[in-house]
Amino acid sequence: MALLGKNLFTNRFTSSRSSLTCTYKCGNACFGECENPSSNAYFGDQFTTPFSRRSALRAGGLTVVTVGGGAALAACSPAEEGASAGSGSTTTAKVELTSAEGMRFEAVQPNTKDEVVIPAGYAQSILIAWGDPVIEGAPEFDVNNQTAEAAEKQFGFNNDFAGLIEHPDDPNRMIYMCSHEYTTEPMMFPNYDADNPTEEQAKIGWAGHGHTILEVSKVEGTGELKREFGPLNRRITGTTEFKLVGPAKGTDLVKTTADPAGETVKGTFNNCSGGVTPWNTMLSGEENFDQYFAADENMKDEKAKKSLERFGIKDPETDRKWERFDDRFDVAKEPNEPNRFGWVVEINPLDPQSTPIKHTALGRFKHEAGNIHITKDGTVVCYSGDDSRFEYIYKFVSTKKFEEGNIEHNLSILDHGTLYVAKLEGNSPADEIDGSGVLPEDGAFDGEGTWVKLLTSDTENNTFVSHVDGFTAEEVAVFTREAADAVGATKMDRPEDMEVHPDTEKVYVALTNNSYRGATGENAKKNKEEPMEWAPVKENKNGLVMELTDDHAGESLKWNLFLVCGDPKEANTYFGGFDKEKVSPISCPDNLAFDNHGNLWISTDGNALDTNDGLYAVTTEGDTRGELKCFLTVPAGAETCGPIVDDDRVMVNVQHPGEADDATFESPTSHWPDGGNSTPRPAVVVVWKEDGKIGTDA
Repeated sequence: MALLGKNLFTNRFTSSRSSLTCTYKCGNACFGECENPSSNAYFGDQFTTPFSRRSALRAGGLTVVTVGGGAALAACSPAEEGASAGSGSTTTAKVELTSAEGMRFEAVQPNTKDEVVIPAGYAQSILIAWGDPVIEGAPEFDVNNQTAEAAEKQFGFNNDFAGLIEHPDDPNRMIYMCSHEYTTEPMMFPNYDADNPTEEQAKIGWAGHGHTILEVSKVEGTGELKREFGPLNRRITGTTEFKLVGPAKGTDLVKTTADPAGETVKGTFNNCSGGVTPWNTMLSGEENFDQYFAADENMKDEKAKKSLERFGIKDPETDRKWERFDDRFDVAKEPNEPNRFGWVVEINPLDPQSTPIKHTALGRFKHEAGNIHITKDGTVVCYSGDDSRFEYIYKFVSTKKFEEGNIEHNLSILDHGTLYVAKLEGNSPADEIDGSGVLPEDGAFDGEGTWVKLLTSDTENNTFVSHVDGFTAEEVAVFTREAADAVGATKMDRPEDMEVHPDTEKVYVALTNNSYRGATGENAKKNKEEPMEWAPVKENKNGLVMELTDDHAGESLKWNLFLVCGDPKEANTYFGGFDKEKVSPISCPDNLAFDNHGNLWISTDGNALDTNDGLYAVTTEGDTRGELKCFLTVPAGAETCGPIVDDDRVMVNVQHPGEADDATFESPTSHWPDGGNSTPRPAVVVVWKEDGKIGTDA
């Protein structure tokens, strides 16, 4: 099992993400100053009762334990005092429960192996890896002879989001889609000189970003897939043309020398998680785009300067030095170019000639995901998180209705509707939220919330309405973070993927971590808010998963923390009330997916428990709610992305294998997936059960 007994208050944030990964993935956002300077108030119910029932329980040597979803009193010894009220490990009776359908596999144990570890009875293969040909005629990958021309036709670097849909014409094929979030040049090129990259290396980097659309064939009798050449195969890169739509289109905020009309953008960068729409398009969020832009030290426009700094754009030189080869990456020369990134993009994989879209009605921030829920009347709701410390969660509610089979109509849905940001309230007294992660007296971290209007868009009538005082509609679209600040949105601990349960319609939010929440000592100046009921762990290193009961098309919600992640032997962890002696340790939840049985699957990024990242399944309903099991782990230094889970297969994108503080192209810490002395390559893994369906007895 994982290392035990870590003290929340004495251990600094110890994510396994290396400094190399932090530099090239997010521009060191993890360890830099917090970008959110606002002082949004806590709108929860604040009590100051000097002697609460909770303190009485502590004084009397009692604590609250969850038993079958309810609460009961149980005595504890002095050594147990302060144990989590949600531990579930102290019960009056032991009840043997059978894992839910989809969860019936032997949990993989924490490890540091340089391989993908899967349960007994399962098989795996590599679908495609960095550099493999995507477009017919592309050369086979040769790491020592890379060219930008070849890279534009080969599988890109660091694949993140993944989607899989049926092929429109061939029942024996499917279409795999993924984003390529970022490039790590020191791991890509022999003898790479970070201070003096070549123009060809920069262009290879541009080609390594973006997306891949790939036809894949089914292997009869298994869940395995094989890559194929087909007419739908496509690479989208940092130089592919995109069109802007929505309230920012054509405004002075997005016009550049190359695009005086403000309607066409060259490329997309740092595409992290996304979603597959019910109309079979791919949504992809542009996340840490700030790192590609060199700031203007002499900028006179203070409002524009503050907006750039709100995204972390403040250094006169970038790590990749792309500004040396293209003026669009130099804010001094093209001050509006950063405003053309930070959007949700939409790609039609069934039309390889189509121009991808950037939806400005969904707001501009560091988008993680873009997942769609359709209400009974056809209203489309798109959920997205802003993946930075102390940032916000958002949703967009359409005014246009979904129309089955009408792709032209459906491609315009995300231009018509209202953008909201969430404001949460806790329902426990303030003195019961002390940063320890121990549940309050009522046995749950929970409360209510409202969705606050920011912007309403109607592209057809060219009508855009701001709901934020002091902001025009186009300013809300472009400066969404500042608009959310102004309405007092709730600061979260790195909100990432958001997924809607296919049956209960509850919304699940991955909150990866926030080492600066309530921080003291050398990190005190980076603390922008103390622990709150929705973020109850001081210096939160392991993350949370929140569950929302949302009025999807409305403005009210209820919330609770479903998981407080970490080592289950620690007092400050909680697994939906399930017995903590029977769950896997989990740290830093990132991407989410549901299987066909309604189980939530969670991939992790930056495991702070000194073991490899992995993919986990957890039951959300019924007697085994909160049972969490590790299905697979990825190689040393890698992050688990994707994932895709269906009855026949599990797929994950394995990102940045072998990246470590002292790793280089010549001295990687991994040789996955090819083994030997090979260069590590990001790749796609397919896992299937050798004699049945995923996670079942069948």
